[in-house]
Amino acid sequence: MIRTSDLLSFLEGLVVLRTTRGGARPFEGRTVVVTGASAGVGRATARAFGAAGARVALLARGRVGLEAAAEEVEGAGGEALVVPVDVAVPWMVEEAAELAESRLGPLDVWVNGAFTSVFAPFLSASPDEYERVTEVTYLGCVNGTRAALRRMLPRDSGAVVQIGSALGEASVPLQAAYCGAKHAINGFTASVRLELLHRHSRVAVTVVQLPAVNTPQFSWALSRLPHRPRPVAPVFQPEVAARAVVHAALHPRRKEYRVGASTAAAVLARRAVPGLPDRYTARTGYDSQQSDRPATADGPHNLWMPLDGPDGRDHGAHGDFDAESAGRSPYTALARHPVTVASAVGASVVGASALAARALRAGATKGGDRP
Repeated sequence: MIRTSDLLSFLEGLVVLRTTRGGARPFEGRTVVVTGASAGVGRATARAFGAAGARVALLARGRVGLEAAAEEVEGAGGEALVVPVDVAVPWMVEEAAELAESRLGPLDVWVNGAFTSVFAPFLSASPDEYERVTEVTYLGCVNGTRAALRRMLPRDSGAVVQIGSALGEASVPLQAAYCGAKHAINGFTASVRLELLHRHSRVAVTVVQLPAVNTPQFSWALSRLPHRPRPVAPVFQPEVAARAVVHAALHPRRKEYRVGASTAAAVLARRAVPGLPDRYTARTGYDSQQSDRPATADGPHNLWMPLDGPDGRDHGAHGDFDAESAGRSPYTALARHPVTVASAVGASVVGASALAARALRAGATKGGDRP
């Protein structure tokens, strides 16, 4: 019998996505905006667009991270424009879009990647903290999409790429605000897509659903957990996500792309047998999102202000989990051969469900999870 882990490993090793062919630079001379570009997935995405020849407007709050990202974009062969902005503020996003067009040219691609999060049980997050996560992660996406479409629709050309998450379809405990925002992005984007279809527009909007990614968010997000937050395995490097975003920008007509067999399996399992994954996640989701390292009381976080300001620190694209993070995924197969790979992933869901059932039975005899 083929084990689920073996099947997923096979899928992860199918293809490493190549965003260029034969040395071509598909975004040569084109203008791209990336929000959340100072660190994490946004940082890696900006660098990937630079390597593809783009002129990249880098939007985020932290100037230190943005300046470092600009150096990477230019080092990769692109052109960079640093635009410090809080995407939760509509007029700031609008002004950033105006500046990007005036300095770099008409917008061809807008990538919404800015977000923030709170790791805490729902009732442990204050109303203003919950509101802030929603404003940045969800409304920041709305504000970016609005600014992009105002410029793309008159030209009937362009693509908006939302950086989504598997948690936008398969929620976990302890991240209610983030999961809610990512669910909202899916519904919002679907509605906008229908409006574009109604007007027969050639402007496209798509979502790239990501798995757990090794980014600095686990070090700088506000947390009220007893142990330090960590991504739920399997974990991928941000460059995997970045390659997926660039591919989606090149081929934006699909309504969504799923990165990583774990993302596809989680979504399919929730749709096929929703009760079982929910019980499994309810039992394991507390431990799987916490490392063995105790939390630091009153540690710094970036919910209200960027962390790269006072100490001048650049946090980069990667987090603290390089040792366990994969540098590839079956993205190309999922993007170019969805039927074949969906069949394989569907088979993995059966195995994953069996594993989850065994884990539930075993867990029932071991007591509760860590608080």
